[in-house]
Amino acid sequence: MAGEYEVYESKMMKTLDSLSFQYSSVRAGRANSAVLDTIRVDYYGTPTPINQMATVASPDPRTLTIQPWDKSTLKSIEKAIMTSELGINPQNDGRIIRLVFPMLTEERRKELQKTVRKYSEDAKVAIRNIRRDAMEFFKAQKKKSEITEDDLKDIEKDLQELTDEYAKEIEKMSAKKEKELAEI
Repeated sequence: MAGEYEVYESKMMKTLDSLSFQYSSVRAGRANSAVLDTIRVDYYGTPTPINQMATVASPDPRTLTIQPWDKSTLKSIEKAIMTSELGINPQNDGRIIRLVFPMLTEERRKELQKTVRKYSEDAKVAIRNIRRDAMEFFKAQKKKSEITEDDLKDIEKDLQELTDEYAKEIEKMSAKKEKELAEI
């Protein structure tokens, strides 16, 4: 029983990791190579992350440079960036791609904050779905008489506490990211 409970807690933890990854892709006025992590480039038929096919550097706080190891991939990297939700037009000089991050306008800042809230809400929904799946599993065990009614009540209480704990953590992460967006 304890092993099954830990499986659901592990799933909730993975939801937080996923949320953290999503937040890293939300650009905030300054250059950060993590914004490229979600972009995939078609490289000989395989969706490939940019950092696995090029050197990504930040020569100054508002610029990223992408220097592909295979020059023939310049156009496909440029296209992938343009079709992404990054909102920056790449500058391709034939051997290197530059991304210049403009200062965030108030309108863009509000858009990004909405995106952060959406990611947070999606993560909360995922946490609640994990709780629901766990409850269904433990109710099925109760029905098979593998656990008692008291065990089920204890598990239900523990799962709700765990769900609340992860929801609070999501709120903290969201508030931190929104504050970061407001500062820049």
